[in-house]
Amino acid sequence: MTLKVHNTMTRRKEEFVPREEGKVYMYVCGPTVYNYIHVGNGRAYLVFDVIRRYLRYKGYEVFCVQNFTDVDDKIINKAKEEGKSPEEIARFYERAFLEDMAALRVIPPSVTPRATETIPEIIEMIRTLVEKGHAYVVDGDVYFRVTSFPEYGKLSGRSLEEMRAGERVEVDERKEHPMDFALWKASKPGEPSWDSPWGPGRPGWHIECSAMSLKYLGMGFDIHGGGQDLIFPHHENEIAQSEAYTGQKPFVRYWIHNGFVNIREEKMSKSLGNIVLVREVLQRYPADVMRLLVLQTHYRSPIDFGEEALEEASRAYERLENCLFALGEYLERHQGAVSPMRTQREVSLSDSFFEFERRFEEAMDDDFNTARALAVIFELVKEMNTYLQEQEAFPTPAGPILVEQGRDLILRLCRVLGLFDTPSGGETCEVDEEVKGAEAGPRIEALVDLLVEVRSRARARKDYEMADFIRERLKDLGIRLDDLREGTRWKFVGSGPGKGTSN
Repeated sequence: MTLKVHNTMTRRKEEFVPREEGKVYMYVCGPTVYNYIHVGNGRAYLVFDVIRRYLRYKGYEVFCVQNFTDVDDKIINKAKEEGKSPEEIARFYERAFLEDMAALRVIPPSVTPRATETIPEIIEMIRTLVEKGHAYVVDGDVYFRVTSFPEYGKLSGRSLEEMRAGERVEVDERKEHPMDFALWKASKPGEPSWDSPWGPGRPGWHIECSAMSLKYLGMGFDIHGGGQDLIFPHHENEIAQSEAYTGQKPFVRYWIHNGFVNIREEKMSKSLGNIVLVREVLQRYPADVMRLLVLQTHYRSPIDFGEEALEEASRAYERLENCLFALGEYLERHQGAVSPMRTQREVSLSDSFFEFERRFEEAMDDDFNTARALAVIFELVKEMNTYLQEQEAFPTPAGPILVEQGRDLILRLCRVLGLFDTPSGGETCEVDEEVKGAEAGPRIEALVDLLVEVRSRARARKDYEMADFIRERLKDLGIRLDDLREGTRWKFVGSGPGKGTSN
């Protein structure tokens, strides 16, 4: 099957053919580290995490670059508000971002460059643009001359005249054209600055991403991703300055942009003050609930965020989790009871597993259509729930084999979407030791298993007061207990499915 992606540049789906066979080079615009990320930001990182996972599933080796914008007006303003240095603000929120990504189980990028670590490359780019006549210097500031790049506007599909009429551009009489944008900003007292041929200053936002992507990926890399709000001016400006600098094109082969997250029919954004932080959601729901919220809608379509949407995603998560738990519990009760003998129904079920996987791939090959792919998974879940009921009523010798195959297929497809999974290959975000939940996880699970066992023994001797006390205290800690026929199941809300049972 052929993977097709919607290219923002051409405004149509195209067959995906990478620059280098078997390898994909991608750049995802990272955060400006001056605040915690909200759900709108989080959607982009989950979308491109799934895209990266699926490319790897297809057999590609993926090299992913995701930057930190750690020098910016917003960071400087935040530092002034809190009486801290811009570097302190940047490092604090950089670490917070990594914590959130680890909590969402987003596979870490191959490289995470900082803008402040790319200053030499930025200065060299600007110097060349000035020499070529694509940029000009005014009082220590350097601006890109948009009229020097005839194709300016090709990504957003707007002409300079339309931009001038429709955009609110800060009036600066020193500019040759209102749409000219800053490549270098002369320093002001108390701001971070670096020496340059034009005097002390700092880079503009757009040139940072061009310098970092060209440094690690070169011209003509495969995928550049981000939210739709970055199409203009950020990505438009990246194209202009990169192609003007190198004299080559294309800067990027495929532009992929995810849709907005709306709340009460307005785009979620810090400027509107209607944000919900990722970490606030994860205090109340498992990470996979937020993943399902994102995956249930095609990445290019808007998402309406709210309590109802979260509850719907939570119910979907419960259906997946309950099915996997039931299949696993059945296999525990039927260990060693296997036989190759199959009924006609079981032959048909076994054959359908290949069809389910084919349909899943067909959906994902159609511009990463996770909504359709999830529908396939839920069909498979329904089929396995039905088969499990049949086995409980009329067991067959091949039952354990089919149950194991079905469970493994559900897990395999879910993990392509990042569900019920940790970053593959043991990859973890590089954060301080105290926030590395992966290392603490097994010890916590063992302690919860012990408490569940103590509670089960208390119930067995009819010490219900102690049993209720343990349940309530675990609930206070975010751990839910479900007493089922097979035993007690626990789940740590916010960290994915618990796996403990105690009879």
